[in-house]
Amino acid sequence: MATAASFNQTSKTVCVMDASGRLGSSIVHRLLQRGYSVHAAVQNHGKLWQSFEGLSCNNKKLKVFHSDPFDYHSIMDALKGCCGLFYSFEPPSDQPTYDEFMADVEVRAAHNVLEACAQTNTIDKVVFTSSATTVIWNDSHRKAPDLDERNWSDLNFCRKFKLWLALSKTLAEKTAWALAMDRSINMVTVNGGLLMSPDLTIANPYLKGAAEMYEDGVFVTVDLRFIVDTHIHVFEDITSYGRYLCFNHVIKSNEDAVKLANMLLPPSESSLPQSLEATRIHQQRISNKKLNKLMVDLDSKLRVD
Repeated sequence: MATAASFNQTSKTVCVMDASGRLGSSIVHRLLQRGYSVHAAVQNHGKLWQSFEGLSCNNKKLKVFHSDPFDYHSIMDALKGCCGLFYSFEPPSDQPTYDEFMADVEVRAAHNVLEACAQTNTIDKVVFTSSATTVIWNDSHRKAPDLDERNWSDLNFCRKFKLWLALSKTLAEKTAWALAMDRSINMVTVNGGLLMSPDLTIANPYLKGAAEMYEDGVFVTVDLRFIVDTHIHVFEDITSYGRYLCFNHVIKSNEDAVKLANMLLPPSESSLPQSLEATRIHQQRISNKKLNKLMVDLDSKLRVD
């Protein structure tokens, strides 16, 4: 298994796109700490853009690019000279909400980025951020004992119940895989659970269907540090392949549900029905054994629960 020691990070330049989101910006900072040269590609001129601009003045290993996933040339500019890409989709500022139209937007962005990678002869590997929602939403899955990376959400099921995030992520990931296989792009995906970041709110589209995920034992969350380290580890490990479900906690007890509700809602709204105060525990029905096996060499405090 390849480890960090196997890589000469000082000679590696990678691109992070979109670096303006919580995950993307954290990956940028972690890569810089590990000695990589980084092209931070952002699509807006907000506070994170300004912070990168200031940081790039003091760090010769960081270059900031304005990159629009719908502008092919701007993608190519950001990828120039890079050996790898960390890609995560951030909704455009003029269309921030996941609805029935977002799937087309996210699919076009994924196609453009993967096509640009195919045209960039220096790209050795792509780490594509996806979601655990691409795995869990399927009527037939409710009878399955354990879901893992081999499962896919059913598109018609997502449309029927207006699970727009799951629909968008599933279509975008399938588009990326089709293009990666057709163009011989070395790609892995990190299918993350609900990201437990400081800016998490009840409006997060991942939470659509939260009650059903909880009852089915597939409501998974992931800490920011864990998913960042996962991205970098699957990039550095030459044995990584395919999809990786990424989570380090499962919401499966009433105590877990109450704790999450208290985080997301004001006190007056976060009190759950008395029936939920019982000590009932739902059986976990989703597995991340593949990722756990890959990451056994990480510090024990970062291992999957």
